[in-house]
Amino acid sequence: MSHAAVPLAGALILGRSRLSWPVIATGLVFAMLPDADVVGFRFDIDYADSWGHRGATHSLIFAAVAALFAAAVLRPDRYIVAAVFLFIAMASHGLLDMLTNGGLGAALFWPFDDGRYFAPFTPIAVSPIGISNFISMRGIKVLSSEAIWIWIPLTLIAAAGLGIRKRRL
Repeated sequence: MSHAAVPLAGALILGRSRLSWPVIATGLVFAMLPDADVVGFRFDIDYADSWGHRGATHSLIFAAVAALFAAAVLRPDRYIVAAVFLFIAMASHGLLDMLTNGGLGAALFWPFDDGRYFAPFTPIAVSPIGISNFISMRGIKVLSSEAIWIWIPLTLIAAAGLGIRKRRL
């Protein structure tokens, strides 16, 4: 759920004058959508496969295509702003996953490169797959890690951005 913090912060910074509710809602969904690839486990798609967990759906190309498609469907007044917002919302998922300390990394550059990558600094505790595994001491450690490395910094960034935006009005 912490992936939604990125578009939430972006929506607070940009404001309703630049983003419509449908665009904001789509951004929140897009931020979490790449993890829908876990359905592949049920179909025997290997984790390390291009379409496995943290594969193609975590790539920048996937985020760009999805953002352009959604912006075309939503037809917002500010098309470019909406498309960039949606791209950042979805692309941030793979980028945040690169900051985790487990898994195989994210296929950020798929289809040009099937490699999985981590950032040089991986401070975020990797989340267990599945709700039942999350409700545990490990889940609590993940939540505290995400609070420190995602929620607190984005709250400060959103507050600063909101303050700057209010000052300009």
